[in-house]
Amino acid sequence: MPEVIETVDVEAPPEQVWAALVDWPRQGEWTLLTDVRTVDGDGQGVGGRLAARTGVPRPGGGHLGVLDTMLITGWDPPRRVDVRHTGRVVRGTGTFEVRPRGESASTFVWTEQLDLPLGRLGALGWPLVRPAMVAGVRLSLKRFAAYAAGHPY
Repeated sequence: MPEVIETVDVEAPPEQVWAALVDWPRQGEWTLLTDVRTVDGDGQGVGGRLAARTGVPRPGGGHLGVLDTMLITGWDPPRRVDVRHTGRVVRGTGTFEVRPRGESASTFVWTEQLDLPLGRLGALGWPLVRPAMVAGVRLSLKRFAAYAAGHPY
């Protein structure tokens, strides 16, 4: 199962970073080409369901692309949230961690363990897709660091 782990330092305390992270409806402000919404409840605990559409922005709102449905399987504020990707294309697990760096700074860690679609074809294509995915995650993390530092909750 391929794994992607990326980190970014954020100049904000863990509680502020956590609040920015789990503000799911605003995640599209920092996640590249993605629109997120809660499906079941407010997405603030185990059992919450989220849906993210990643792809090309559509005129009038939303994105034309891949639907990534998720179930929150772990919830440890302000440190960690785990999700299980339950969609047809995006499957596997994801973890968002907020690690303190002193009193007023944090490190945000984004981990994905992917269950590749299309069997052997997906495994063969992963080396081609991985660089684009990593680049997108890194850009999103850079945007997140600025977003979280600039949005005190």
